Amino acid sequence: MRPIVKAQTGAGSSAAIPVDHYQSPFNIGFAVVVSGTVNYTVQHTFDDIFDAAVTPTWINHPTIISQTATADGNYAFPVRAVRVTVNSGTGTATITTIQAGMPGK
Repeated sequence: MRPIVKAQTGAGSSAAIPVDHYQSPFNIGFAVVVSGTVNYTVQHTFDDIFDAAVTPTWINHPTIISQTATADGNYAFPVRAVRVTVNSGTGTATITTIQAGMPGK
């Protein structure tokens, strides 16, 4: 799949990045690049972000929590969406995700 990039400047969460939870292998690699001063956490949800009747429950990534520098990680098992949340600071956290799958999709 093609890389997807979302950014969050200042406290708050980026737009959700939907992923193909049917893809096999599922594997997603991601990197968060920091510009300025931020404290951020990568999060995922198992909820359907396209269902207006559902308020997604966001769960922190097991290792990319309260980071202040550029970092990378992965998801080896299915989730429905990922995002980056800036916990504090005035800088920008930019997340890039790449999911395994068919070339060019």
